[in-house]
Amino acid sequence: MSNQEEKHQRAAEPRSARFNTAFEGGVLSGRQREPASPPGKDYPLIIALHGGTYSSAYFGLPGFSLLERAAALGLPIIALDRPGYGETTPLAPADATVAHNAEWLDDAIGHVWRHAGGAARGVVLIGHSIGGAITVSIAARRPSWPLLGIAVSGVGMVTPPESGEQWAALPDIPMIDLPGALKEQVMFGPSWTFEADAPERSHASDAPVPRAELIDIVTTWHSSVKDLAARVQVPVHYRQGEFDRLWITGEDQIAGFAAAFTHSPRVDAANFYNAGHCIDFHRLGAAFQLEQLAFALRCCVRPPQA
Repeated sequence: MSNQEEKHQRAAEPRSARFNTAFEGGVLSGRQREPASPPGKDYPLIIALHGGTYSSAYFGLPGFSLLERAAALGLPIIALDRPGYGETTPLAPADATVAHNAEWLDDAIGHVWRHAGGAARGVVLIGHSIGGAITVSIAARRPSWPLLGIAVSGVGMVTPPESGEQWAALPDIPMIDLPGALKEQVMFGPSWTFEADAPERSHASDAPVPRAELIDIVTTWHSSVKDLAARVQVPVHYRQGEFDRLWITGEDQIAGFAAAFTHSPRVDAANFYNAGHCIDFHRLGAAFQLEQLAFALRCCVRPPQA
């Protein structure tokens, strides 16, 4: 990150939200908000996983902040920097894939739960884009820590055929820094779906992306998503932006994604109208985040097992 970018980010977000912790798997960084008091006894610890080309700052930008919205509702929330982002330990360049991210983060979230879980009923994961694919993959591992549910967005079954060629044409270097102008073209819907200054404000969360994860999401994910989804045994909340430019969208795609979760007790899947890929940055971002947080609360009360 350049000095100018770092100054921009410091101005856009309180540094008190940042954290950095060491555990047996390496170093984990991110952002967190602690509410003044939890909403009764039945509440989750929310852990959010960002997508490619963004850091954990994605969830903390003023005006778009899931961290602030959750804390205002009394919900503890932590947004993690995935491997290779922020101060989090990077994976080897060839290992920066969805599967290896899930394996590393499974251990890291276990550490977070043991030290920050408090009186929460368990963890609800919120994952966006590649972070959504990783969230599904973590749930498929059936982690040892108490996973209550997953809420994913900006990920689907199939990317456009040209995506593989486009990402394969990127320079053969470990980290790629995509131009802001390119991101504005693909991360947002039509101009009427977001405030005029939203793209510029979103750049405070921009970050270089491991090249391997961009290649992985448009090659191996398509062939593994159904198997991974079938192993998920917790409730699922799924939203896909109507104008997502990175995935093939439509009611049939959403229905197919939902149907893949054959062992989930509950799947709430729908097209999210009037928004693009990064739903959080759109005019309806607050409504979207409130849906996710309401889902997280619903995951905390379950019938007793027979």
